[in-house]
Amino acid sequence: MCGLAGFALFRPFDEAAQARDTLQSMTRSIQHRGPDAEGHWLDEEHGVALGHRRLSILDLSPTGAQPMESPCDRYVIVFNGEIYNHRSMRQKLEQGAPGIAWSGHSDTETLLVAVAEWGVERALKESFGMFAVALWDRQKHVLTLARDRMGEKPLYYSNQDGKWIFGSELRALRAGGIKTQVDQAALASYLRIGYVPDHLCILEGVHKVMPGSIVQLRAGSKPVQMRYSAVETQFGQPATITDTDEAVAQLESALDEVVSEQMLSDVPLGCFLSGGVDSSLVASLMQAGSDKQIRTFSIGFDDARFNEAPHAAAVARHLGTNHTEFILTEDDALAIIADLPRIYDEPFADSSQIPTTLLCRSARKHVTVALTGDGGDEVFGGYNRHIRGPKMWEQISRLPKVLRNIGAGAVGSAARFGLRNERVSRNVISILGLPLTTLDNLPKLAAALRATGDAEEFYQIFIAAGQLRDSALRETIPPIASDSRALNPSGLDLAEWMMARDMTGYLPGDILVKVDRAAMSVGLETRAPFLDARVANLARQIPIGFHVDGRTGKKLLRELLYRHVPQALIERPKQGFAMPLDDWLRGALYEWGSQLIADTETISNLGLDAGFIETLWERHQKRRVNAGKEVWALLMLLLWARDVGIGRPVC
Repeated sequence: MCGLAGFALFRPFDEAAQARDTLQSMTRSIQHRGPDAEGHWLDEEHGVALGHRRLSILDLSPTGAQPMESPCDRYVIVFNGEIYNHRSMRQKLEQGAPGIAWSGHSDTETLLVAVAEWGVERALKESFGMFAVALWDRQKHVLTLARDRMGEKPLYYSNQDGKWIFGSELRALRAGGIKTQVDQAALASYLRIGYVPDHLCILEGVHKVMPGSIVQLRAGSKPVQMRYSAVETQFGQPATITDTDEAVAQLESALDEVVSEQMLSDVPLGCFLSGGVDSSLVASLMQAGSDKQIRTFSIGFDDARFNEAPHAAAVARHLGTNHTEFILTEDDALAIIADLPRIYDEPFADSSQIPTTLLCRSARKHVTVALTGDGGDEVFGGYNRHIRGPKMWEQISRLPKVLRNIGAGAVGSAARFGLRNERVSRNVISILGLPLTTLDNLPKLAAALRATGDAEEFYQIFIAAGQLRDSALRETIPPIASDSRALNPSGLDLAEWMMARDMTGYLPGDILVKVDRAAMSVGLETRAPFLDARVANLARQIPIGFHVDGRTGKKLLRELLYRHVPQALIERPKQGFAMPLDDWLRGALYEWGSQLIADTETISNLGLDAGFIETLWERHQKRRVNAGKEVWALLMLLLWARDVGIGRPVC
């Protein structure tokens, strides 16, 4: 795992020394991603600069250093990530081209030789892993940027006054001289869903290489974009595995292979363990495949209502792992908050960023690589929207419009007057004949009742970050177009369609951003077995009913897990990384939040409505509403804006 940065003019540098200084500033801005070494390479004649920060995981010798040149001298590469099947790729390359003289055993060299032998597109299709790549073709004078299938590794790019700038994080582009004008569509999208989706960027004129995509840059031409892999096309295909026992057997075989590959490391390795289905299965397979104790790490809260650490400890004891537990307090959260905008680079409102960041910081003291359970919910159907959403939508659709409007009005009034509790929600749901356990969030229930019948609208209600939408903006932004990869729901089961939307939207935009930035801020590499394309593709060959059935999600994962861990240790209500945010914002985080809410200059510069924000803050403090999610989204936006210089400078 590393970080990369660079730029291309496609003409000779005016001053090579100045170009090198700029490149060095860019790579040093992301040195946290690669603390072990730094490398630079310049093609002065064509004005191309490639920079790299190295976190040594495989092949710790100098032969793994980057930028790396191909044996044929045609290509130069900077690479961030891991290719887990690179050993089998080497065997295939050697069969087709006997006599390849390998310099070392790094996956970067494997990919570089694969590009030389097979071409860019095939080399990427053959690669199973997580990565971002910048590749300079000296012969054709083409700069290629590429990203892994799922979007585990980030890659930004922008054209500023004829200069193409790229990097693993926005801060690298800022160090390269890009402007910091806020993109209004991205801002509105953030306020609606709590993160900036992959098809947008918070800074105007900056783009993200999309998951599974290639962007090619040439002199005097517009970027050429192509897809080498499209995970969404796997959905809706006829199932090829129709027997449950066979499905579990094939899943176990695939996960065994993938986990084994991901345990390859020349540095200490461990596993994040929450005690839930996904992380417990990964830890189980790791321990079963190891002849010594694996290291596991969990995080909990000093508030018993949110503390899952005892569950993780129980699973660890059963598996016999070497387990370490960390407890997060309000004071810990306050200490971490100041670093969040520098860690996350774009506004990011998923409050589980706090425990994730602390877990990564703590685990890094013991290991350099950690396997995680990320992706299990998206690939195998674990969210409430997958399990109960289709039934809810079916029943709402049957209700007369007038009854839906009356119900929405009643629920909306309850929410506005602070009756945002489970009892009111359950009463309304019961009267309308909806599933009793569907939504205990009144604003979301009201929005669902008002929905027009469009699947995308219904999905957006589920993933919304509270109820901000455009309320915090002085001027309403037009509706945001969805990512063009969004599927047409016709012909797809609604649960499967929402899983596809999660994999192309929520997963790369929220979940993977959260873990990548938190881990790389301390030079920790995280690996997600469930996101290996071989596992994800296998899941799509299995009928949706084998995954979710209206009552239970991740059915196949559970069946496989219970071969390793007793069911009694796992079955409990899903918590995720929920934290006592509502209370903390009234407690240890109150002074910090109040100072940001009072920053009217930054609020104005962002085009936000200061009156709305102040009222929301006051109502939350007086317990008229529990608006922790909405308030947190606004505070993270303000903190980010101050960090990048939009408004008052940070003290």
